[in-house]
Amino acid sequence: MNPEIVRALGEAGIEHTFAIQELTLPLALRGEDLIGQARTGTGKTLGFGVPVLHRLQVPGDGTPQALVVVPTRELCVQVARDLTDAGKHLGIRTLAVYGGRPYEQQIEALRSGVDLVIGTPGRLLDLAEQQHLVLGKVRALVLDEADEMLDLGFLPDIERILHMVPEQRQTMLFSATMPGPIITLARTFLRQPTHIRAEQADAGAIHERTKQFVYRAHAMDKTELIARAMQANGRGLSMIFTRTKRTAQKLSDELTERGFAAAAVHGDLGQGAREQALRAFRSGKVDILVATDVAARGIDVGGVTHVVNLQCPDDEKTYVHRIGRTGRAGREGVAITLVDWDEEPRWKMISDTLGLDKPEPVETYSTSAHLFADLDIPSDATGRLPLSKRTRAGLAAEPDEDAKRKPRSKPRRRTRGGGEGKSAEGDGETRPAGRRQRRRTRGGVDAAAQPAEAKADATAPAAGDGGADGGGERPRRRRRRRRSGEGAGEAGAAEA
Repeated sequence: MNPEIVRALGEAGIEHTFAIQELTLPLALRGEDLIGQARTGTGKTLGFGVPVLHRLQVPGDGTPQALVVVPTRELCVQVARDLTDAGKHLGIRTLAVYGGRPYEQQIEALRSGVDLVIGTPGRLLDLAEQQHLVLGKVRALVLDEADEMLDLGFLPDIERILHMVPEQRQTMLFSATMPGPIITLARTFLRQPTHIRAEQADAGAIHERTKQFVYRAHAMDKTELIARAMQANGRGLSMIFTRTKRTAQKLSDELTERGFAAAAVHGDLGQGAREQALRAFRSGKVDILVATDVAARGIDVGGVTHVVNLQCPDDEKTYVHRIGRTGRAGREGVAITLVDWDEEPRWKMISDTLGLDKPEPVETYSTSAHLFADLDIPSDATGRLPLSKRTRAGLAAEPDEDAKRKPRSKPRRRTRGGGEGKSAEGDGETRPAGRRQRRRTRGGVDAAAQPAEAKADATAPAAGDGGADGGGERPRRRRRRRRSGEGAGEAGAAEA
């Protein structure tokens, strides 16, 4: 292995390998195709990242030599950050390519030259079809979280990308589960791959260090229950997963109003707002992240001690990936699942499939004694965080990168005839806001500006009008509005 990679990992405090890394590194460094399967949170990113960095030729010609495909934007940003840190002493140019960002910046970076590209399938295909992204020299291809890409419907896009890269390449596929279509994909596009499973065949999908609590809770009491659970002794960073985007935003706002430092991540937010919330969560400015399943995959944030499922997950895979955000890298964690009355059959199926032996959730309220005992909540905890414990800076303390990129627009000014609009009093003054005042004019001249004598002359008939002088200007004829029938009556009177 390149000593510069070892030095970078040592500076990051990474000195020992996990099981999946220990098994995959010898094969991957030799350039063999492989399938890596391990539970979430066991270090799969460096399991493929270190061999990819080791095989890159630096300096390159600017054409991508390696490609990593990931399912979500958040995972793309994380993998790019991890690989950039691991290869910082090699001078490798790394680029993260994903949707929700302008094309221009990514196209400019590709033109400047990159060695390693990490991206989501949709944006990768867009750039490749526009011939901005050249895949003809890719020698190493990685499919990370392949089962998630299958669930999101990216499998056809993955096959199109695989047809664009050279046949002579190293391909590595990493995933937590191996459904049938992923196995078929591996047999089609990988060359005699070695299937590596880091755990025993009978090992559970969930880390043994994660304590799991399942409560049957009422929907109207869940926010109050969570507010007390978030005051448990020893709680660090926490993640709360919801089923819908609206619920995620509503719960985040309610917790913020109760004094907690919370932020939301869901699909209705722009990419800049999502990255702002994740940065604030990683830096500790907020300690509660309320998210939909967009953040359930691959987000590795150190110090997450508690994970809460606001509703029962849809299936066992979702449950595994959600609570896999805690208990990572040998640490301990707490997973809390709140089940509604109509969700009990679904939970029983999850419990039986994973062998949790928790088929019937315990009926629990925010004031239940066993809730305080299970989670080590202080007995005097209420639904609001005390002022003395509100020490987090909050989401507002994290700068919004999108706001920095957007140029400040100048205020628009109303102009006449294409020129600069100026007030009558002076060049530097502006018209105050309010209703526009209309001025009466006669013959294009301001009526208020005319002298009284001129007004009288204008209204009186000209003495020599049409006479010998003929030089006087004929005054404008005033038009009178007449009611119906009034004109006919006047005409009859004139004939009489």
